[in-house]
Amino acid sequence: MQNRIYQSVFSRKIVFSLILLILLLAPLFLSDFRLNLLGKFLAFAILAIGLDLLWGYTGVLSLGHGIFFGLGAYAMAMYLKLEATGGKLPDFMAWSGIQELPLIWIPFQYPILAIILGILIPACLALFLGYLTFRNRINGVYFTILSQALVLVIVTLFIGQQNLTGGTSGLTNFSTFFGFQINSATTQTVIYFVTVVALVLVFLGCKKLVKGRLGRVLVGVRDGENRMRFLGYNPSTYKTFVYTISGAIAGLAGMLFVLQVGIISPTMIGIVPSIEMVLWVALGGRGTLIGPVIGAVFINAAKTGFSESYPDYWTYFLGALFVIVVVFLPKGIMGLVEKLKERWNKVDVKESSSVEIEKNYS
Repeated sequence: MQNRIYQSVFSRKIVFSLILLILLLAPLFLSDFRLNLLGKFLAFAILAIGLDLLWGYTGVLSLGHGIFFGLGAYAMAMYLKLEATGGKLPDFMAWSGIQELPLIWIPFQYPILAIILGILIPACLALFLGYLTFRNRINGVYFTILSQALVLVIVTLFIGQQNLTGGTSGLTNFSTFFGFQINSATTQTVIYFVTVVALVLVFLGCKKLVKGRLGRVLVGVRDGENRMRFLGYNPSTYKTFVYTISGAIAGLAGMLFVLQVGIISPTMIGIVPSIEMVLWVALGGRGTLIGPVIGAVFINAAKTGFSESYPDYWTYFLGALFVIVVVFLPKGIMGLVEKLKERWNKVDVKESSSVEIEKNYS
């Protein structure tokens, strides 16, 4: 039994190492365009890990993670826009009649401060929302609806504040990042490697978190909140903590997304993108961490592939893919992997027991 456990852990390490090696070697065999797409998918995978930490391990379904993703993205985009203007006002502000840089934009003139705020602002908003909702025991579908309504409020606010956010057009036309041409192949390759490193660090950090005592408490809150409360734990505190961490991770993902895509607009952080984020986790297998990474990359790669090969019918293919997963793979891709491993272990046990019986008879 112990040998089988060691083999399983060893095989997971091998698979993880192979995936990491493939990601690191991707610039050698992918074109600049494909590498940029993969980097965008990995940014989505970072967000999916944070969402899985909240939904898969804590049992809190959020349909509003587009907010935190968008706040991080806009924080980075504001810095890039100011650097592109060379100290002048952004074009949409000049069109709106603004004479000087608004106070809210001033901190984003500095790249390090913009990066810190891109993580800190979503985290603080998640902390505030989590404290208000979970302390008042707003759970389940009520929290899900509330998070979705919050997306509508934020998106409406971003669209309405044309003079501050660029309205429906969003922020784009970036030129440099830390003084380097952002659209150059070298800069995009460096940003890709930064995204890979961020993905690995977020994955390992969340893995360590869920494997410890805190992870067991989170699973207990997910499976029996009232029971955990009777045992002396305060579920609202743990939910708020995880919600804050998840919001910070989403903000990080948003910043990396903008660096590779070069644009952010309210349509990218609305209700539909927020629902898609949940689908990544569901498809990959929630409560696994690696599953959402696979789901995010797989769904977005499938969306890109179908739209390129079948521009008139790709939405039907993508919809059929979701239906197949929901009907035949309710636990996602990782659920299928676990089933195959269980069958393999059963066959292995039968073969080993039959060998022992033959030895005893001989």
